[in-house]
Amino acid sequence: MFGLDLSLTLLLIFCIFAALSFEFINGFHDTANAVATVIYTHSLKPRVAVIWSGIWNFIGVNVGGIAVAIGIINLLPLEALTDTSIYHSISMILALIFTAIIWNIGTWYLGIPCSSSHTLLGSIFGVGIAYMLLPGSHDIALNWGKVKDVGLSLLISPLIGFFMAMFLMFLLKRVIKNKVIFKEPPAKKAPPMWIRSVLVLTCTFVSFSHGSNDGQKGVGLLMIILIAIVPVRFAIDHTRDPQTLHQSITKMHGMLANVNNEELSATDRVEFATIKTLLDSLDNSLTGVTSFAEISKKSSLDARRDILLVSKKSETLLKKLTENPTASVNNSWVSNYRSELKEVRSFTEYAPIWVILAIAISLGLGTMVGWKRIVVTIGEKIGKSHLTYAQGASAELIAATTISVSSWFGLPVSTTHVLSSGVAGTMVAENGTRNLQKKTVAAIGIAWLVTLPVTILFSGVLFLVFRMIFA
Repeated sequence: MFGLDLSLTLLLIFCIFAALSFEFINGFHDTANAVATVIYTHSLKPRVAVIWSGIWNFIGVNVGGIAVAIGIINLLPLEALTDTSIYHSISMILALIFTAIIWNIGTWYLGIPCSSSHTLLGSIFGVGIAYMLLPGSHDIALNWGKVKDVGLSLLISPLIGFFMAMFLMFLLKRVIKNKVIFKEPPAKKAPPMWIRSVLVLTCTFVSFSHGSNDGQKGVGLLMIILIAIVPVRFAIDHTRDPQTLHQSITKMHGMLANVNNEELSATDRVEFATIKTLLDSLDNSLTGVTSFAEISKKSSLDARRDILLVSKKSETLLKKLTENPTASVNNSWVSNYRSELKEVRSFTEYAPIWVILAIAISLGLGTMVGWKRIVVTIGEKIGKSHLTYAQGASAELIAATTISVSSWFGLPVSTTHVLSSGVAGTMVAENGTRNLQKKTVAAIGIAWLVTLPVTILFSGVLFLVFRMIFA
């Protein structure tokens, strides 16, 4: 497969299967976030609810884009995905996957609504930090700018879920005259059709948004595997015409001739020169190439590294130029340069349709099983009172909106934490903090706090152990 020998082919198949297993586990781990309210309000029967949720998770993965997936990939050090040693890459992948699966299954078994996002991201952070401990690798680090964005997203999103759901409940109480939506649902009796329709709609919205965000994390994980183990095939999009990339690089190189070096600081001049050198390198490697299949593994990795470095350094340069009021370049030049840069990046920021489809199927199928443990926690153990129609709809609407906005900006968020905090917010809006079951809330909070440090430590140690094994 992909020109690998038998042992590497088997390892690749195992890693792909493990990644799909993680997404399957993510499905049944996070199903409760979408279906708890429709089940506990008797709007849908459990089996119908999880199948419906699975279908919309599947759709969400397929139409949600890949911005979050690219963000996941870019969290890793550049050197991690351009390492010429395939066994170093396998060490990284196994550490990521084992950590993510073990923590996800453990928290699911205990019925704790823990975040699959935190688990995967913590695993990635751990590998990145472990890279810094390797001899001669002191300059290697995570993409700290992206880590900051992701960290803030994971920190702020549950707070948004809590306060916005609480605010929405207060608003509904003052606007809606029909108080039936604020009452506990009768046992085993479906709600009025209009209430049922609203709850099914919010369930659908959460399922779709979960697929479009969490599903992308699986796409990112699978692309990390493919780029690391089969870089000659997946480091660059082989379905594209290399001459299109060559043309954009040539245009960028020509546009840089319009930049006056005197307008840059000494440090910026060095960066400017580096960009031109990288573009020259790409230009030379693509001259006369009619198909990416013609270039070697090393050339594929070098081209990917050069594209990523050009992108990073160009964005820094553009920011300096746009902030400089005396710069000779105008907005039109910046816009044209960014357009060509976006075209160049598209050769590395991609995912094959079969990758997206495989993740979508795994997430969709996982959604249809194993849901009961977390559903019970969401529906019964966060608040002391039974979940009302209004609480269910409010929590899900806020969760789905928060997740969708985050996906738009390419930021991963925790569906679990956003929705469970939203449920808690609605409970507080109903009867104050005394309406919360503090033991459950504390367990969720502890899981939220310890997931990152535990997974960072575990994946980092596993990575170093696997490096020694495969040395």
